[in-house]
Amino acid sequence: MGQHYVGLDVSLEMTSVCVLDEAGAIVWRGKVASTPEAIAAAIRAHAPQVARIGLETGPLCTWHWHRLRALGLPVVCLDARHAKAALSLQLNKTDANDAHGLAQIVRMGWYKEVAVKSLDSHRLRTLLSSRAQLVNMRRDLATKIRGVLKTFGKVVGKIGDRGFAARVSELAAGEAGLEEAVTALLAVRERLEQQIEALETRILRFAKHSDPCRRLMTIPGVGVLTAVSFVAAVDDPARFGRSSGVGAYFGLTPRRYQSGEVDRDGKVSKCGDALTRTYLFEAAGTLLFRVAKWSALKAWGTRLARRVGSKKARVALARKLAVLMHRVWTDGTEFRWSKEAATA
Repeated sequence: MGQHYVGLDVSLEMTSVCVLDEAGAIVWRGKVASTPEAIAAAIRAHAPQVARIGLETGPLCTWHWHRLRALGLPVVCLDARHAKAALSLQLNKTDANDAHGLAQIVRMGWYKEVAVKSLDSHRLRTLLSSRAQLVNMRRDLATKIRGVLKTFGKVVGKIGDRGFAARVSELAAGEAGLEEAVTALLAVRERLEQQIEALETRILRFAKHSDPCRRLMTIPGVGVLTAVSFVAAVDDPARFGRSSGVGAYFGLTPRRYQSGEVDRDGKVSKCGDALTRTYLFEAAGTLLFRVAKWSALKAWGTRLARRVGSKKARVALARKLAVLMHRVWTDGTEFRWSKEAATA
């Protein structure tokens, strides 16, 4: 009996399954519940000699990939953009046709396998993204409160987070309707601050017990959030053959279009993890403008900023930081300051 190749088109409730033989003929196709156990049972029943199972990247791919792997099935995760290019050749788009197309892709080997991060990495990423969401909500609430007060001619002005609630309460005191509304918004804001602090405590605890994070934070400008986000996004540094590839992974390298006599570079691609890219950009700004101690890295960024401008220099420095962080993690070393103070 020859080998079988399986394509899975996963949706929230049902998954279309297509099984092909070595010649590309359909052995079986059908739909099963979108649970790893149901999918595994169908594959074992209809593809006993399964050689490869194709699964597109998507919201459920991490769960399915890990569970199917744990069940001993040879599943590979396919880049959805690459799969879309092949599937777009079909005249009719249906779940069954997509599953058939994915099975053909893994049978012929016309795919780029995506590295699926560990579940621990995803749990850490969930903490970071949840904190970022709560911080955005806190900012939006502050903006709402300022807007409400402006309607009545009351301006909060420039004030830090610690004095914000007291200042707002003072302005709203005695105003019927306004005081009640502002009090409710401030109560929600206080609750958000408590939850943000709880998540930050959990993230800080991880950083303290993580050897890679502690070493990454020896790099000037790199703080807890940047280090933890980088570790969660990379997961396994060995999957990068060269440290220089990390910059492109986080979308910090320019796009390029070359065809015939046309050859131009565009803006940075902004591919990959947007949150980690943001933290790297902020770390670059911290290094340039807030870290007082000079280093070769800071001197390089300062010279570049004078030549091309602050924003472009921060992007370039963020890319250099990503490469340096990967090298520090891979080598098991720490950031080495120059023996002599660098000059700008």
